[in-house]
Amino acid sequence: MVACNNTEMSRQREEVNLTISAAASLQDAIATVGREYENRFPKVKLVFNFGSSGSLQHQIEQGAPVDVFISAATKQMNALRDKNLILEETHRNLLQNQIVVIAGKEKNKIAELQELTTDKIDKIALGDPESVPVGFYSKEILDYFNLYQKLESKFVFGKDVRQVLSYVETGNVDAGFVYGTDAKLCKNCRIIFVAPEDSHSPIAYPIAVLNSSKNIEFARKFVEFLSTDTAKSVFEKYGFIVNEK
Repeated sequence: MVACNNTEMSRQREEVNLTISAAASLQDAIATVGREYENRFPKVKLVFNFGSSGSLQHQIEQGAPVDVFISAATKQMNALRDKNLILEETHRNLLQNQIVVIAGKEKNKIAELQELTTDKIDKIALGDPESVPVGFYSKEILDYFNLYQKLESKFVFGKDVRQVLSYVETGNVDAGFVYGTDAKLCKNCRIIFVAPEDSHSPIAYPIAVLNSSKNIEFARKFVEFLSTDTAKSVFEKYGFIVNEK
């Protein structure tokens, strides 16, 4: 019994690294929450890996050392659950978001979705619908309004939502489909369309601890911290809708 206690005390004295793989759209918010967490738990160092949820899912399936996964869609998390790669009791929907269409403030003064079909618009950025959740939702919206096939020749696909945002910010495209939270970060962009909720699947951000985590208890505590008032206020500041337990 004494040996076990000593071992546990030794572990607590050592710094623990937790790897958090999170959807690119969470980059600013989760980094801010992470700093709050590290201030409270100085022995834990968070290592963030941001990217498209599809890419992160494949990394995990291929054995990447990840402790916590936060996806921007249920599809990728469910795929990991079906392969028994997550701790089911830690799996829940953390946040919600919305999809908007943005354009550069100084480019083509379009004011509604249908104007994307006009000659005012040459290039439209969206995430790859096959692997990037924001692209999947964007395709659903365009299909809902019978616009996907009409606009297909104008599409420029991004590897994640931040690349789509960058394309619009730099003027490389005329418009782009991003999350509302990302649009808030763009100083040179304006929102021209907010997608109605019934035009796409619910935008959920599920979270779970990975079965392969070598620091499961610390990973659980981090997931729990994301439900605190401190974390909630940060997420809301960045425009996310927080799911209540």
